[in-house]
Amino acid sequence: MTNTPAVSVLMPCYNAAATLDEAMASLVGQTWGDMEVVAVDDGSQDGTAERLRAWSNQDARVRSIHLPHRGLVSALNAGLEVCRSALVARMDADDRSEPERLARQVALLKQAPEIAAVGCLVQGFPPENVREGFRVYMDWLNSLVTPEDIARAIWIESPLAHPSVVMRKEVLERLGGYQERGWPEDYDLWLRMHLSGARLAKVPQVLLHWREYPERLTRTDRRYAVESFLRAKAHYLPAGPLQGRGTVILWGAGQMGRRLSKHLVRAGAPLTAFIDIDPSKIGRQRRGLPIHAADDLPALWRAADRPVVLVAVGARGARALIGEQLTTFGLREGEDWWAVA
Repeated sequence: MTNTPAVSVLMPCYNAAATLDEAMASLVGQTWGDMEVVAVDDGSQDGTAERLRAWSNQDARVRSIHLPHRGLVSALNAGLEVCRSALVARMDADDRSEPERLARQVALLKQAPEIAAVGCLVQGFPPENVREGFRVYMDWLNSLVTPEDIARAIWIESPLAHPSVVMRKEVLERLGGYQERGWPEDYDLWLRMHLSGARLAKVPQVLLHWREYPERLTRTDRRYAVESFLRAKAHYLPAGPLQGRGTVILWGAGQMGRRLSKHLVRAGAPLTAFIDIDPSKIGRQRRGLPIHAADDLPALWRAADRPVVLVAVGARGARALIGEQLTTFGLREGEDWWAVA
């Protein structure tokens, strides 16, 4: 290949022989043909290497790299180095893309040069493996489409499905590529992009089918545990919503708030009080700080030094109710308060 392709698809592979052909077929069958697939074999011990060589022989757009096993972040960065396009699409070796995926995402990036990364809506498969928690997460994920939606919700959870994204390589390289910090490498990247001022968006259409199975990394690797997400948030919040703030008020003295507060205190956040609606908690303390009733918040706010409220309540439906109450207090989401769970 001598001409530079318009899109490089970066696909790490580890012991993916059982699903690789389906994933690869969905890529080489894209309606957007001006692309290359950079498949990185991360020291697989099954037939992955042989299948990649077969695909490379069959289609000149497929390039395979074979490395000793070093883990996902190393494989992603090794592949990124040899991606030749200004646009890098992600894909996993166990997922499946719709034929129009790249065409629609490239079109959006061409229309909106201010967008750094474009995802899409996702659908879990096979249906018999999609558990309720994963379905709830995908519903939330698919509700975030515009840059404003994503920026508002980025401190709650990872707002983009990593294998669904097409990114501008220049932005990815400027931010130092993928980084291993002991928490999800994709969430870490979205937070760094967001804090750099980059805008993220989605094509409002299901263009990726996301495979669910018990051995998926997000289920087996401690980097994807809730505690790891909390550590990531506490690490980056001081450079975002907490920047320039003299007072942090945490709404939620339950399990989620307690766990997040530990990491916020370690990060040096000026945490001064908790808010909760549970009568059994009000009047008590967490981490030596008072737990107040919701009705106490306006007075706390007026007396505080450059305050901000973080909402750390994970119960389904609670976030919207708390948001309504904060609005009645005159507090604005994205300026005075952020949801972080």
